[in-house]
Amino acid sequence: MSEPESHRGAIGVIGRGVDIAPVLRQGFLLTFLLAFIGAGARVVVPILLQLAIDHGLKEGAVDVGYVARLVVIGVVLVLVTGWCLRTAVYRLGRRAEQGLFLLRVTLFDHIHHLSLSDHNEERRGALVSRVTSDIETLQMFFSWGALAFLLDGTLMLMVAGVMVAYNWVLALVAFVVAMPLAFVLRVVQSYLVRAHTRTREHNAELLGTISEYASGIETLQAYECSDTYVKKIEDIAKERRRSWVKASILGAFLFPSGEVFSVLSVCGVVTVGVLMGPSQDLTTGAMIGFIFLTYRFLEPIAEFTEVLDQTQTAVAGMRRVLGILDTPVGPPQPKNPIGLPSGPLDIRIDDVSFSYAARTGEESIDSPPVLRDISLRIPAGQSVAIVGTTGSGKSTLGRLIGRFADPTDGVITVGGVDLRRIANEELRRRVVVVPQEPFLFAGTIASNIRFAAPELDDDGVAHLFETLDLAEWLSSLPEGLATEVGERGTALSAGERQLVALVRAAASSPDVLLLDEATSSVDALTEVRLSHALDLLAGGRTSIAIAHRLSTAARADRVLVIEEGRLVEDGSHAELMQRDGHYGRLYDAWIQATEVEDTRL
Repeated sequence: MSEPESHRGAIGVIGRGVDIAPVLRQGFLLTFLLAFIGAGARVVVPILLQLAIDHGLKEGAVDVGYVARLVVIGVVLVLVTGWCLRTAVYRLGRRAEQGLFLLRVTLFDHIHHLSLSDHNEERRGALVSRVTSDIETLQMFFSWGALAFLLDGTLMLMVAGVMVAYNWVLALVAFVVAMPLAFVLRVVQSYLVRAHTRTREHNAELLGTISEYASGIETLQAYECSDTYVKKIEDIAKERRRSWVKASILGAFLFPSGEVFSVLSVCGVVTVGVLMGPSQDLTTGAMIGFIFLTYRFLEPIAEFTEVLDQTQTAVAGMRRVLGILDTPVGPPQPKNPIGLPSGPLDIRIDDVSFSYAARTGEESIDSPPVLRDISLRIPAGQSVAIVGTTGSGKSTLGRLIGRFADPTDGVITVGGVDLRRIANEELRRRVVVVPQEPFLFAGTIASNIRFAAPELDDDGVAHLFETLDLAEWLSSLPEGLATEVGERGTALSAGERQLVALVRAAASSPDVLLLDEATSSVDALTEVRLSHALDLLAGGRTSIAIAHRLSTAARADRVLVIEEGRLVEDGSHAELMQRDGHYGRLYDAWIQATEVEDTRL
């Protein structure tokens, strides 16, 4: 991992952003040259003014021809430099948009590949704020702030050189009087960094909280506690407002400080110039031109102060973006992947233990083991149910088999190949997971099936429903395949979402099927449909079900019982019932609970 971003200066942070999006530096030398020429107009005008006063005015008369030539020269130079400046602005703005597009896509892709534990630790709204508002602060900087730095810095260098050429004494006066401003900017800048960092953190917290509450609106309304959470949103918004106001006050302090030092510098130049009196080196025109140059030299400082405020906002946003990009992706891709054999796949688990990493500050420590020394073999084509009490580790074992995480110790192989040596693309195609709460994207049922197999047409999708004996259910929907599922699939019931998820899994034609409590929280009719569809889908495939309803376990070829992270029983439903052990007690308790529920109904 790279050096922590909190230890980097603003230039280092922006530099890392440019390294990630190198298009930002493409053609920079030409852009700088155009900006250099464009800034020349501000230097040329005071020089032309000095020439017009010293040589265009002779004994009270105006040399019209000479002044007219200076005017023509000035107009031509202003037009040329204006074109150069416009071109520089266009080039920099275009590169900024291209670079930030690349940065935004890179960031989203990285977030997509983070481990599930990282997603669980980071609120979704906070991740969204990285891709949206934090990138927008960079967009403002690279399209405006960076240009201001480029142009104003170039202008100050050019003007400073001309001032020294005019009169080094007056130039020294201007520089000395303005020098304390650098110290003021340095001190305020350090406070601005912290202020804007807090603002970005509060903004992410606000977006995360709003996203969470919006997702749980049904629960809030069900318990009539929306007012309580509106108050929480209000409190977080107030904290964001306070941090923003504090940062704005610090930023507002910068602008007048630049103006004050500008006035002081001009006063110092005028005072020293008057005391020196007119001479061959300091004519009236030269004095007036030098005053204009002093203003030109200090004019960018006022803009610099505003740009500095914008820069700190961008740096704070960039630090948060880099913080995500520096987070290692989920289980890493193998450098030299090994292909899986064709046909059904067996699974072997050897001495596997697993602990979740818990973060403390910037360090990670391992929490107590969730799984301990599990070893087993699942032959190709066998259907297996994993059961256990809540928190026993059964879902974690399923995640390891699907390689959403790697074991802390031990090895898992599929088809004789270590999971860590299989390319992620092939693994997701051959081993498909149907989670406990299937996620459907807003759109139609057909579009959610094509999510797994984009090449399928409507006939192909319909054939999948027929294969799983779900054609009758599909025809009962108002629009069939064109039925809108709503956001997150809320237009369908929980059971119907699981039916669509099973068809989506069938579209991938996997060799290993992982189902996390696929028949939980559904009505009896839907459970029958699900069970039948599952049997059809699992036929000839290696299937592993994280069973909640033990009717699923009863239909499986084999049952694995996990308790406190250990494999305590392994056998068929009939064998385990005869032992009267952990599984027997779980099954009897489930039967009793089912009978009580039926009695109540």
